[in-house]
Amino acid sequence: MKKFLTTLFIFLLVLTSGCVNDGEKSKGDDRMEWWRDARFGMFIHWGLYAVPAGEWEGTTNHAEWIRTTAQIPLETYEGFVEQFNPVEFDAGEWVKMAKNAGMKYIVITSKHHDGFCLFDSEYTDFDIMSTPFKRDIMKELSEACKEEGIEICWYHSIMDWHHPDYLPRRDWEDRPTEKADFDRYVSYMKNQLAELVGDYGRIGVLWFDGEWEDTWTHERGVDLYNYVRGLQEDIIINNRVDKGRQGMQGLTKEGEYKGDFGTPEQEIPDTGLPGVDWETCMTMNKHWGYNKYDDNWKSAEDLVQKLVDIASKGGNFLLNVGPKADGTFPRESIERLEAIGDWMAIYGESIYGTSASPFTDLEWGRCTRKESGKNTRLYLHVFDWPENNELVVPGTGNKVKAAYIMDDMVKTSYEKQDDKIIIDLPEEAPDEYCPVIILDVKGRIE
Repeated sequence: MKKFLTTLFIFLLVLTSGCVNDGEKSKGDDRMEWWRDARFGMFIHWGLYAVPAGEWEGTTNHAEWIRTTAQIPLETYEGFVEQFNPVEFDAGEWVKMAKNAGMKYIVITSKHHDGFCLFDSEYTDFDIMSTPFKRDIMKELSEACKEEGIEICWYHSIMDWHHPDYLPRRDWEDRPTEKADFDRYVSYMKNQLAELVGDYGRIGVLWFDGEWEDTWTHERGVDLYNYVRGLQEDIIINNRVDKGRQGMQGLTKEGEYKGDFGTPEQEIPDTGLPGVDWETCMTMNKHWGYNKYDDNWKSAEDLVQKLVDIASKGGNFLLNVGPKADGTFPRESIERLEAIGDWMAIYGESIYGTSASPFTDLEWGRCTRKESGKNTRLYLHVFDWPENNELVVPGTGNKVKAAYIMDDMVKTSYEKQDDKIIIDLPEEAPDEYCPVIILDVKGRIE
């Protein structure tokens, strides 16, 4: 009953609001098309917090929030600037790892909550040019992305623990607030956004975060959304620009809130959300930023199946990497990216440009689909290979044209039994993570 009520609530929520409101959906579709087709992107959380690598005064459970979780005084935290020198950073290598993994876009922290900027900003010295590295990370990444055909996107925090005009302060800080002016901070943020959108060529997404504090309001969110769209008309902006997000569930609550897509964090909605654009962001282990003690890695199989699950519900998957302070990816992240890339090299067609499954429940796996002309192709992702080598697919009322084993596109036999389709499978699964069977049917599936 609880699951049913949750599903019903989400369904009603979609009908009443969504992250794409009816008045803007038609105008936004062209702008959203590349993002909807992409389905898979890389999140990168990187900054000064990579220097302590999760450890502070004997505790080892920190990452990108370390200044707050370890209650580090501002002047102490600023000392990391002199220590941040990622001499092993290679933008081309990063982008190629994303591309080889099958990712179509990269979202990187231009500025996280700590206020440190990975780009050369005219409006602060608390940026990459004040480090020994003295190279504009964003410039190098944007150029590498353009060379490889990857969309470059920025994560930018509304919250800022460093700027003297940002309010509120952390409750454990003793920095004075008398002369702080939040409007002046917003002007500072807009100036930096103008740099990020204007100085690096076309930007795919501006991914905001840190909107939950009381100083940020719905009115400010609307204003910021319109401001950024004024800088680049076709840019995509997530729903964290406004106050409409519902916690980690990430969907927009009822009301006229701005934002082009919802942002579930570390979770996948139970059901598909028709008419709503959404993207699950998730870590490979437990932390977003680099923590050298965090060995709780998700397996490559789990990550592949999460990608499939998300695509089968009509969403995107933004998978995180937390680079080390020297500019390299952790070995475990590289291994998983390579494994996902091997799977995508064979089965990527079953992810890119697909729509949500027409089935509500498949006991053996998930389904994505594509319409081609008047016909439909179903991609049947098999998590649990049937012991009797027969895949039972619910009938759709459509006439079956053919069934294939996707690895080599060899036809396989099938038969219709009552309201089911039985597809013959090989004795052994052709892939250890998630083999795919193609079922072509005539007509559209309602």
